[in-house]
Amino acid sequence: MPAYSFEALDAQGETRKGVMEADTAKAVRTLLRGQALVPLQVVPVSAGVAANEQSFGWSQRTFSRPVFSATGLAIWTRQLAGLVTSGLPLERALTALTDESENEREKHVVAALRAEVNAGSPFAKALARFPREFPEIYTAVVGAGEQSGNLGLVLERLADDLEERQALKAKLLGAALYPAIVTVVAIAIVLFLVAYVVPQVANVFAGTKRALPFLTVAMLAFSGLVRNWGWLVALILAAGTVVLRFSLRNEATREAFDAGWLKLPLVGRLSRGYNAARFASTLAMLSGAGVPILKSLQAAAETLSNRAMRADAMDALVLVREGAPLASAMAQKKRFPGLLSMFARMGEQTGQLPAMLQRAANQLSAEVQRRAMQLATILEPLLIVGMGFVVMLIVLAVLLPIIQLNQFIK
Repeated sequence: MPAYSFEALDAQGETRKGVMEADTAKAVRTLLRGQALVPLQVVPVSAGVAANEQSFGWSQRTFSRPVFSATGLAIWTRQLAGLVTSGLPLERALTALTDESENEREKHVVAALRAEVNAGSPFAKALARFPREFPEIYTAVVGAGEQSGNLGLVLERLADDLEERQALKAKLLGAALYPAIVTVVAIAIVLFLVAYVVPQVANVFAGTKRALPFLTVAMLAFSGLVRNWGWLVALILAAGTVVLRFSLRNEATREAFDAGWLKLPLVGRLSRGYNAARFASTLAMLSGAGVPILKSLQAAAETLSNRAMRADAMDALVLVREGAPLASAMAQKKRFPGLLSMFARMGEQTGQLPAMLQRAANQLSAEVQRRAMQLATILEPLLIVGMGFVVMLIVLAVLLPIIQLNQFIK
């Protein structure tokens, strides 16, 4: 039975909105009048949501958030997997999720999915109508689960993958958050001292004819630069950022930039490990769900945020299409860790490729987390010591003239 989104007025003149199932829009209006409501608008949920996604065009896509956040999508997938695995039909599971949803936009999307499924459409095809909410990989995995008849198990794996990916992101963000806060606070304090405190102290010695210490002269020069030309430096930095972002839209420039990023001493290794773990995890999930290896490779390559590694993955796809084993194709791409090709070779030899790829993904993720925590542990004291050193220079620049004047008076 199709679902309809309605807007109506109650007896007090207040607007009521919701979703209702009926055979036709006319039947929905009849049911609303039976509830003492005056129908204002009745729209099929699938059409209404699609129109809402398209009517705002570029501004809607740019400024509005997706209905499902990354965490929300993982929770929703876990809930759906639990209902389907327990034996509940898909349409009834979607009905239960619609009723339980507290977010109006989410309720409309799930109701639209339910309407599509009730109309006989495959679940994967229904998900594909909302590309902002459900990525192509998500749809491909669900489609493979439908074809194999193991939708509940595939949804469980998909929920596991989404949760593991969010956990890795959260740990990396947590490791980088403290150094970032310390850096921002240190820059703000130093700029305040240089732009305000140092000039105030310098005015005290403006009337003296004695030469100021070199450190004080250098600090006053830097203070003048910040006060007089700080806006220009900020403008140049902002313009440089904008130019860099526009230039990175060019595929060749972005690939060259990402290749250079991988060569950096610390963050390069982190980026390499993170992308490799994501690639291996996605490839394991897709191949385990029964998706053909070529399609799995292409989908896994598209999840790589580093364009240089994505290009290597697409080159490996060409080699596999030409008949090369996955392990040898990955071994030729030096940007991917050797651990990945080693586990892929073991998986091909034992016939357990998805399990071995998942094991590689787990080891790569653990290595990335370990390195991130080590880097954060090293950066924290270094930033504090660096901030203390800069503040010490500013204090010395202020105190040296005072000490010099005191000696002169004596």
